[in-house]
Amino acid sequence: MHKDLDYVMFDQETISRRVEEMGRMLTEEYAGKSPVLLCIMKGSLVFTADLMRHLDLPCTLESITLSSYRDMATRPGAIEVASPVNLDLTGRDVIILEDILDTGKTLSFTLNLLKLQNPASMKLVVLLDKPSRREAPVEADLVGFTIPDAFVVGYGLDYDQKYRNLPCIGVLKPSVYS
Repeated sequence: MHKDLDYVMFDQETISRRVEEMGRMLTEEYAGKSPVLLCIMKGSLVFTADLMRHLDLPCTLESITLSSYRDMATRPGAIEVASPVNLDLTGRDVIILEDILDTGKTLSFTLNLLKLQNPASMKLVVLLDKPSRREAPVEADLVGFTIPDAFVVGYGLDYDQKYRNLPCIGVLKPSVYS
């Protein structure tokens, strides 16, 4: 699978160090609280699993499955809620965990959906932020890495449901998806 990458943007060690640092920051911020970690599936599964190991907090894990790409690599379609949040978020502190903030359309939809449950607070934590592609007014509260406009895979990020298991984040060769 590495042969399909133009280059590795972040290796496993770099990702691990940053995720650990993010975990320490969230532990300090939420000291004395019991936040809900909301994993946006499937892309943020790896990020969520690693981040929660670095939280020294009593927390609850919940997930939501959304889809905006389906089989299209670069043109998002309509957003679908394939698996909704099953936990009542009323009055809870919610940490939304996402792999990448790209156009912002999916996260804008998600944030509006979650606000309907009246959480005490919501914090958007993303591993990657790609601000050059933003179409909706969404900003993350905590960002792992800011990246340029490149098609990245690995560490949970996929193309056509492949490459999620790469331990690094790499730029996919255009010949693979075009």
